[in-house]
Amino acid sequence: MKVIGIDFTSSPSRRKPITALSCSLEGDTLTAGDLESWPDFKGFEEMLASPGPWIAGIDFPFGQARRFINTIGWPKNWAEYVGHAQRLTRDGFRKALDEYRAERPDGDKEHRRATDIAAGSISPQKLFGVPVGLMFFEGAPRLLSSGVSIPYLLNGAQDRIAVEAYPGVVARKLIGRRSYKNDTKSKQTIDQFRARQELFHELVSGGQELYGLTIEADRSLCDDPGADTLDALLCAVQAAWAWNQRKKGYGAPQDPDELEGWIADPLVSGGTPRSDLKEEHDIDVVVVNLKIRRSTYEAARTMATSSNSKSPGEARSAMTAEDYLSQFLDTNLED
Repeated sequence: MKVIGIDFTSSPSRRKPITALSCSLEGDTLTAGDLESWPDFKGFEEMLASPGPWIAGIDFPFGQARRFINTIGWPKNWAEYVGHAQRLTRDGFRKALDEYRAERPDGDKEHRRATDIAAGSISPQKLFGVPVGLMFFEGAPRLLSSGVSIPYLLNGAQDRIAVEAYPGVVARKLIGRRSYKNDTKSKQTIDQFRARQELFHELVSGGQELYGLTIEADRSLCDDPGADTLDALLCAVQAAWAWNQRKKGYGAPQDPDELEGWIADPLVSGGTPRSDLKEEHDIDVVVVNLKIRRSTYEAARTMATSSNSKSPGEARSAMTAEDYLSQFLDTNLED
């Protein structure tokens, strides 16, 4: 079976392309093959349209939280609200999310799906830091128009299957919250390289225990400081696991939410959020239950206050402490 792991971006370019790793799955052995880099969406679209059989694990949120869809009044069907988002245009989609956030109190501006809570991933509404909201906007409509099948979301071609991947949940399981990548050259360190090597080693040596897979891949996948190639391997592993679980709903959690979607990974598919990732609400912010320094949070509040001080006529989206805190955690996982 052909398995493709795709590290996605909402704004592909030559500097930061979409990265795809093609693999072959024979029984429980996953063998990594060729890498491709797509500096625009054309390559991604062509891959989605390519003849099957194949399964692809793609790193972006396929859906939005049910609470968001219900509250904003978008269609109560995945294909319909994805089509609605596409018709808004990118600027209109951003404006809709900004206006939604502006009208809600701190701590209730962005919502996570059940699968996000289980995986420890951020809200698919997020436009700052790692802009997964824009990744959803650029990715989900292309899945819809391609005619692929997405288990529980879209009944399309049965030999072209896409599942949502999330490398972060694998990385945290294997190396904790150590930083292993950065796209900014000045912030790339030898410690991150060592973390990528450890992540690769733990994945390959523990593949059978974690995913029921023997993983054969070249260590050179660790060389990319942005970890796009390594993340593509992690996506391929999650897709291969899903394929081997196809007789059990592709490994989806029990009673998956057909509006929100789900992340394909055995660490997530229990369907119940892990206790250490329980959301806690207070009057200021919703955070994942992590130990962080108070100075970090206070700095986030200060930056949010500064960001929201606009001069007359200045068009700037309001940011809360949650935005800055999420951005900090996204780029400084070791803290």
